[in-house]
Amino acid sequence: MLLASVLSLSSLEAQADVRRMPEGNRNAEQPNVPGASVRRTKAGKTSFDAKYEKVHRLLASDRKLMSKIKSTAAAYGIDPIHMIGAIVGEHTYNVDAYDRLQSYYVKAAAYAGDSFRFGYEDETVAQFVARPQFAECQGKKNSYALWSCRENVWEKDFRGKNVGGISYPNNRFSAVFFQPFFAGQTFGLGQINPLTALMLTDMVSRVSGYQRLDENDAAEVYQAIMDPDQSLAYMAASIRHSIDAYRSIAGVDISDNPGITSTLYNIGNPDQRAAAFAARRNSGGAEWPEENYYGWLVNDKLAELRALL
Repeated sequence: MLLASVLSLSSLEAQADVRRMPEGNRNAEQPNVPGASVRRTKAGKTSFDAKYEKVHRLLASDRKLMSKIKSTAAAYGIDPIHMIGAIVGEHTYNVDAYDRLQSYYVKAAAYAGDSFRFGYEDETVAQFVARPQFAECQGKKNSYALWSCRENVWEKDFRGKNVGGISYPNNRFSAVFFQPFFAGQTFGLGQINPLTALMLTDMVSRVSGYQRLDENDAAEVYQAIMDPDQSLAYMAASIRHSIDAYRSIAGVDISDNPGITSTLYNIGNPDQRAAAFAARRNSGGAEWPEENYYGWLVNDKLAELRALL
């Protein structure tokens, strides 16, 4: 009983150390949108406003999709507004939305059975991560820790370097080894890249019951992130992980600020960013995390987006 009391007290003290971030933007004006996003939108002969209206229309008109978003969010213990924000941000700044959810299913089916692999040059990613440099990653307790470790080894020992006579590009691990079509490509309703899916596969398998993904089956990974039902699960898992990372690493609860969760969905690496934010704050920096251009839009349109629910 004494031990239980001590643990309970410790838990309460830990809760007290977590500060709840308020809603809203920290920036009075929207941060600059990257040039690549501007160029893609111009190339499509459209505008950010038009793309926002299109994805808003999709969400407003598809009650089946909204029902799936709500039930998936509930399974992962998050407010569905975070998923709405991520979908809106991706389809406003990165891709154009289809008019119907069924179009995403059709697109996903087109990838089923395709023969391609994850790798660089003649080496598969499975062969690559079997190199001795990755020994420190063995025994990691879950898929997120495992692939994060491997990504860190890539950055430290391989990125932009010549190793064993092979010259590796100065680019992200996901772009070099996990995108056989072209670098920077993400897919489906959630616009998830394959490496992110591999990181989150343990959580998605545990919560949603989907089969764990394997880096040796690239077609299976692409099918999972293209399929809208599974894509929603990976989206929710990504947001859940970001919230947990900022809470445990930085002592900040970002669950009331969809602009921040959307920003992290857009830029990735929440663990490292939470640690960097905590270091800046402890050195007298910003009191709260700041949204980027993508998250800023979500917070700016928050009342409109909440009305969809």
